[in-house]
Amino acid sequence: MKIRPLHDRVIVKRNDAETKTASGIIIPDTAKEKPQEGDVIAVGAGIRREDGTLVPLDVKKGDKVLFGKYAGTEIKIDGEELLMMKEDDILGVIE
Repeated sequence: MKIRPLHDRVIVKRNDAETKTASGIIIPDTAKEKPQEGDVIAVGAGIRREDGTLVPLDVKKGDKVLFGKYAGTEIKIDGEELLMMKEDDILGVIE
């Protein structure tokens, strides 16, 4: 199933959490924090202003982004956990 976000919404796939610390200690699943970075899977068309013009989004499909800890809504599509959030929830693009 494909999904296309509307307006200024973005769908992000979270990157995998680290399973080891820098010193080599293995972190159990219950103690892991969810990562705050991921890859953009799909983007909406943009925001429509009051005069009818369409303002495109700054992020695009394939961008690696950094977002807030509690940003977005978790959704599950075809068994894959994704996040749907507004572009405002994205803090920056990792280059």
